[in-house]
Amino acid sequence: MDPEKLDNGSLEIEKILLRKVGEAIGRFRMIRDGDRVAVALSGGKDSLTLLEALLLLEKRAPVRFSVCAFTVEQGKFLRPIEPVGEYLKQRGVEWTYFRDPPSLRLIEERPGHGCDLCSRYRRRAVYEIARNLGANVIAFGHTADDFCEAFLRNSLFTGRVSALPPVTYSRNKDFRLIRPLVFVDEQITSRFAGSLGAPVVPCGCSQRTGTVRRSIRNLFADIEKDYPHLKDTLLSAMGNLQPERLLDTRYLQLDPAGEDGFTGAGDEALGGAFPILTDS
Repeated sequence: MDPEKLDNGSLEIEKILLRKVGEAIGRFRMIRDGDRVAVALSGGKDSLTLLEALLLLEKRAPVRFSVCAFTVEQGKFLRPIEPVGEYLKQRGVEWTYFRDPPSLRLIEERPGHGCDLCSRYRRRAVYEIARNLGANVIAFGHTADDFCEAFLRNSLFTGRVSALPPVTYSRNKDFRLIRPLVFVDEQITSRFAGSLGAPVVPCGCSQRTGTVRRSIRNLFADIEKDYPHLKDTLLSAMGNLQPERLLDTRYLQLDPAGEDGFTGAGDEALGGAFPILTDS
């Protein structure tokens, strides 16, 4: 369905979507005049929603920018990707489908490989595609759910208070990497993508069970039965840091100001990171 022909209910969800995406783009200066934005289409509802949102904003935004799309084939789609290409062709969207030989060999030769290796191959392919498309901005479809899950995962399993960056740059600073769905949860992307009637092609990785990500998703789903605005609160927390109430000595005043002219100990005062002691 053409987004311009949506019914009233769908128009309302479109309005919410564009408001939240517009807020993210404006707050974090994601898109600027003259940008060429390449949307990484995974085949799922989130990246498809992102593409449609940017196509709509391309016509309405006060800055001039262009949008194209690409998909990296790593051999993990559970259904044929061709219907996505047909849909985009009907929409008049410029789309590049790239089969990544190293990723395909990886599946054949090392079927038990980890996510890190797969991500490294995908990142290399993404930069190569974007360069060929003449894009200086790459947009990913990570949602508010992904930001909250990353925040909790990093806190619980890596010992870092961090999540996903809404804006960052490639190592050589030749690409700006943006995540315009930072304020959009998956209830919105599900409803919006469903209203379009567009084909959705799931990835096998999203179906895996017994993973940390799946455990965290189940935890969120359980807590949200009683606290439905949990993710909104977590997003607010990520933008409302109080480092003086954490344990990082770089931000703590360990001596009264003016007593020795020193207000923060720093790691060197403790001989490095503070050790976490456990019973052996």
